[in-house]
Amino acid sequence: MRRRKMKPIVLQFFVSGILANNVFPPSSGNQYYNNNCDHLQYPLERNRPNQPSQGRGQNRNEIVVDSNSKFAFRFLKLASSSGDQRDNLGKKNLVFSPMCISSGFAMLALGARSHTLDQILKGLTFKPTEIAERNIHEGFHDLIYMLNSEDSGLHMEMGSCLFVQNKLHPQPDFLYGLKNIYRGDIYMENFKNTAETMQHINSYVERKTHGKISKLVDRVDPITEILMVSYFYIKAKWKKPFNPKYTVLREFYVDPYTVVKVPTMFQMGMFENGRDDQRACTVLKMPYEGHADAYFILPDKGEMDRVIRSLSNEAVQAWKRILFKSSVNVYIPKCTAKGEVNLKDIVYSMGMVDVFTEKADLSGITGQPQHRLSGAMHKAVMIIDEKGTEASAASAMDLVPMSMPTIIKINRAFLVIVVDEMTHCITFMAKISNPAES
Repeated sequence: MRRRKMKPIVLQFFVSGILANNVFPPSSGNQYYNNNCDHLQYPLERNRPNQPSQGRGQNRNEIVVDSNSKFAFRFLKLASSSGDQRDNLGKKNLVFSPMCISSGFAMLALGARSHTLDQILKGLTFKPTEIAERNIHEGFHDLIYMLNSEDSGLHMEMGSCLFVQNKLHPQPDFLYGLKNIYRGDIYMENFKNTAETMQHINSYVERKTHGKISKLVDRVDPITEILMVSYFYIKAKWKKPFNPKYTVLREFYVDPYTVVKVPTMFQMGMFENGRDDQRACTVLKMPYEGHADAYFILPDKGEMDRVIRSLSNEAVQAWKRILFKSSVNVYIPKCTAKGEVNLKDIVYSMGMVDVFTEKADLSGITGQPQHRLSGAMHKAVMIIDEKGTEASAASAMDLVPMSMPTIIKINRAFLVIVVDEMTHCITFMAKISNPAES
């Protein structure tokens, strides 16, 4: 008897993130069917061989945060050297949310099996032989809850959405994990109606990112049967806002031969800063209201690649010993940096080699054996202005000692890392090569 060849289910996967400025009213978008899966139960047990019952020496939240940080620095290294960056001689801005990307792939792992599951977890820098898969998902659940908590002093929103061909029937276990672990939504679509589906997806992302990402996708393949979206939104204010009246045009050195004039903010105050000779950079820590901080990393001239290669969890820990509060004259370019990253090649380099091929086993999503992702795109926006990321008055200056202040001028390519200090989670990263880039 001749065996019938099974048609693979094609998935598309997009993640979007934003560090936003002004608050746009939520878009009403298109209202469409949302499944309710509150009654489902997901045991989070796969009976995988040699799977430990818990992490060793760390609780599950610490393990997820630690792995997310490792993933963030590894992703930065790979994305900085990717073709998209090299095409513009390394001068293209790079903006992404590592937490948004890692939680999206972790959610995908709920529907993965066998070697595909191992590849996703290892790609996210977890060690499946040292931490139970259940603890990974529950760690993400706890972290997502804490980041979305109103007690943080910030406005953060993170979640995921699954768009499913209306003829398919997602598995109850997967639906439960999507909704109750990753705060996910699910919508039933007819992907053959490409224009309507694209409008639904973009309206959803625009609403969730408060208008900052209005067009996540510009095309939808009609043969797509499952599409996943993960989003991250943060709204914050500088603990010490800049006064707009001190913002003036100043020179920014894109490279030794390219100089642009950009609005540059200024303030004098007491800030944590320090010199990292080992990594050839200067670090400035700027606090937000609440418990998040932005680390501005200014590499020495010509040392951007070296600094990126040297960044790690250990580097951040070293900064906590190096940085000290002193009088600083701060000059930071005001800019809106946008980033778009094709994730396929990057996560392939991270070991997720089968996810985009017919070898992928994502049968936990619909119960059918052949699934694969057709693409993965990440879009993010980071706005740096006088208010931080929310309108507020700015007038006062710190009273500072009479000693000569340190002068930190961010006037060449720099890095920004946004950290939630309560969880120690890296929420955003950016390499700003040209703040004038539209």
